[in-house]
Amino acid sequence: MEAASVTASSIIRVAALSGSLRKSSYNRGLIRSAIEICKASINGLQIEYIDISPLPLLNTDLEGEGSFPPAVEAFRQKILEADSILFASPEYNYSISAPLKNAIDWASRPPNVWADKAAAIVSAGGGFGGGRSQYHLRQVGVFLDLHFINKPEFFLNAFQPPAKFDSDGNLIDEQAKERLKEVLLSLQTLSLKLHRKQ
Repeated sequence: MEAASVTASSIIRVAALSGSLRKSSYNRGLIRSAIEICKASINGLQIEYIDISPLPLLNTDLEGEGSFPPAVEAFRQKILEADSILFASPEYNYSISAPLKNAIDWASRPPNVWADKAAAIVSAGGGFGGGRSQYHLRQVGVFLDLHFINKPEFFLNAFQPPAKFDSDGNLIDEQAKERLKEVLLSLQTLSLKLHRKQ
């Protein structure tokens, strides 16, 4: 497998993962909005949504001699080819979701394909807007050698008026879209800085 390489003049490829598998999930809605924002107003940043639902539960008995199940191989290749990562992380029981942790663990199996990539986290939900999941994900990122942007942070209370999402889970709040754009610009800046040092 060949790792991603980016220069200041090239497009930064972002792999976007949602910790919620529900079709009309607000967190998947954040990714859809991020993709639209990039297409409309951010040059040089390209986001691809990576579906983690086909991944089997982590079980090292499924690993062969230097190989993984086909769905895992395909997922690992997508992460390896990406220059940076966008996590949309809902908060389940004060932490990250099981599907997202499963995906993280599969891609961290040797060789770890997360290493040395820039990353950002966004989340939507009730209460703190998924904030606690972000702190746990940052802890996990230390072992993965991910480099998270520190600011701006993006937590969105999806249930506080005015409405933030429509019935299909699409982000409709313009202020939230502007905040999301700032996260993406920060991710782009950090990605370029990291790759200039390599």
